[in-house]
Amino acid sequence: MSSTALRPTPSRANRGATAPGAPRHRVPALAQALLAYLGVRALGLAVLTLWAHRQHHGVWPVLATQWDAEYYLGIADHGYAHVLGGMDGGNNLVFFPLYPVLVKAVAAVTPGTRATTGLCLAVAASLLAAWGVFAVGNRLHGPRVGVLLTVLWAALPVGLVQWMGYTESLFTALAAWTLYALLTDRPLTAACLAILAGLTRPTGIAVAAAVTLTCVLSWRRPRALLAAVLAPLGWCAYVGWVGLRLHRWDGYFAVQRTWRNELDGGLETLRHFRSLLLYDPTPELFLLLVTATLLASTALWALSTRDRQPLPLLTFTAATLLIVLTSGGVYFPRARYLLPAFPLLLPIAVRLTRAAPRCRRLTLTAAVLSSAYWGAYMALVYTGPP
Repeated sequence: MSSTALRPTPSRANRGATAPGAPRHRVPALAQALLAYLGVRALGLAVLTLWAHRQHHGVWPVLATQWDAEYYLGIADHGYAHVLGGMDGGNNLVFFPLYPVLVKAVAAVTPGTRATTGLCLAVAASLLAAWGVFAVGNRLHGPRVGVLLTVLWAALPVGLVQWMGYTESLFTALAAWTLYALLTDRPLTAACLAILAGLTRPTGIAVAAAVTLTCVLSWRRPRALLAAVLAPLGWCAYVGWVGLRLHRWDGYFAVQRTWRNELDGGLETLRHFRSLLLYDPTPELFLLLVTATLLASTALWALSTRDRQPLPLLTFTAATLLIVLTSGGVYFPRARYLLPAFPLLLPIAVRLTRAAPRCRRLTLTAAVLSSAYWGAYMALVYTGPP
């Protein structure tokens, strides 16, 4: 007997009726996640605007044309450098090509400046990223975790970067959907997205590592083996192209050295920890935030391991953390570098679903308000790049 035969047939009067007190029209979880994301980032933008107005400072340049955004726009306008140059950190070959190529292509067929196009692309990519973050959380733990994970990602202290002319939103979108493709057993889709991620940021190699390791462990399946080979090609293609352009096999890594950015096993990171936490009597507040982010991210990865997150997520976050922590380069942008590592927030999202409603509301409110504050502080008070 089928299970449907055991279900009582509702009477004509009760058809379509809802339980007492239940909402008649429930907003879909994805819509909740995206609306919450827009709300968090809109609040951050409002705080930034008011703060900038009090300082007689324009918001548009902060979001669209400063720091790394200026380099990406320069690449879209004039292309890449042909020579290595000196140790001045000005060689634009350090920046991967997908985002500036998209800016140039879209700007060619739309009105407005390339700065406008770049910022609009970043905002659009942030929505795709929020959708991907929700999709991963929903796939693993259900819609409530998916919504909470999206809100937590939006409310990161450096979340303002998601709506700046930077690559973090585009890269997070590609990383999130790559991980989702792996979780849903679509290795070739994951590999194609990993190729694009590898053309977006240096840490695209972490996305490729997640795909390759996951697929190698499925070595009996030809599609998985093909995906394992394809995944690193985007990153390798750009690194190889820079070598050809500069006529030296280590061309990209030589460019990194002009930015004083080499792997040193974590010595520079430990030196900053010691200086900021033990010896500096007046440490810069933003650098303390960066330090707290690095320490918290390490603890969250350990918690993710304890929670037995799926291998693709653990591999991606471990590789990203390893790159960030062992870099001997500049210290201040490292919280931003970890922004795409959203699976680190899963342990918090899962535990918030089990927490009392009051505790959950207080936690999320504190995260959202602090994100709005830190975003404005990072853009208008801190004197360096985010």
